[in-house]
Amino acid sequence: MNDSVSPVTDRLVQDLRTLVTDAEDLVKATAAETGERIRDARMRLQDRLHAARARLADAEAAIIERSKAAAAATDRFAHENPWKVAGIAAGLGLLLGLLIGRRD
Repeated sequence: MNDSVSPVTDRLVQDLRTLVTDAEDLVKATAAETGERIRDARMRLQDRLHAARARLADAEAAIIERSKAAAAATDRFAHENPWKVAGIAAGLGLLLGLLIGRRD
């Protein structure tokens, strides 16, 4: 995924992928089970898993697209306002230096 996606969002997507994969493994593991109720439950779960996988792919694509747009906007701002960016960076560096200096 894109580096500008937040770690929390990245972790959520990874957890959802794991959940879908585990559910698919469960469906495969119960394939030998017989009975109409088990078969119906497996079919419903399989349908929901396919839908969830599609929604997850759509969500991931949307997150990547938004992060690319944000990166492009940031890049454009930095190129249009280099002195502002340098001033903000210097101010943040000074603030960070002061905070680190106070801890000692």
